[in-house]
Amino acid sequence: MLNELNRLLSEAGITLSDHQKHQLIGYVDMLNKWNKAYNLTSVRDPKEMLVRHIMDSIVVEPALQGERFIDVGTGPGLPGIPLAIVRPQSHFTLLDSLGKRVRFLRQVQHELNLDNITPVQSRVEAFPAEPPFDGVISRAFASLTDMLNWCHHLTGEQGRFYALKGVEPVEELQHLDAAFTLEKVVRLNVPRLDGERHLVIIQPKKN
Repeated sequence: MLNELNRLLSEAGITLSDHQKHQLIGYVDMLNKWNKAYNLTSVRDPKEMLVRHIMDSIVVEPALQGERFIDVGTGPGLPGIPLAIVRPQSHFTLLDSLGKRVRFLRQVQHELNLDNITPVQSRVEAFPAEPPFDGVISRAFASLTDMLNWCHHLTGEQGRFYALKGVEPVEELQHLDAAFTLEKVVRLNVPRLDGERHLVIIQPKKN
């Protein structure tokens, strides 16, 4: 697994410490183990998890601005846990409404000794953001319209919304609410992943 991860990181031009690599592999091991009972992801092969969960998450790290992030609809911790591992100076709140997922996240936090994540069981609409977050991150969570409707209260004026998408969501962007502005769309390079990946970055319009 370590050799495979090293190859993927090299192809993506990402440099990590040995400790970070072992944390990422430890997370995949836990995800694979818990998946058998909890059905946390449809991906069953750990090596495939390295591509579709680990690399697919951490390639967005250079685009993130700020220190406090919330991963809404995090599921088993994606992309929040891989990002927290590769970005230890930032803090990630991992929000999900399902108790079994949050139990898994707490176990990951404990076993991997991650002190920069906070797993929370809540619906996103009911979660108060005090103080506001620098960034709201979602991966396969909802349409851009739904994401902004449900999460608009989570950022301050300087905050950003980061939506991880497959193909560029041209039609969704055409219906962007007038209260928000598109900052940019970043095409992501995920080694050995079939299909496109894009990161859509949106800001609230300044009052």
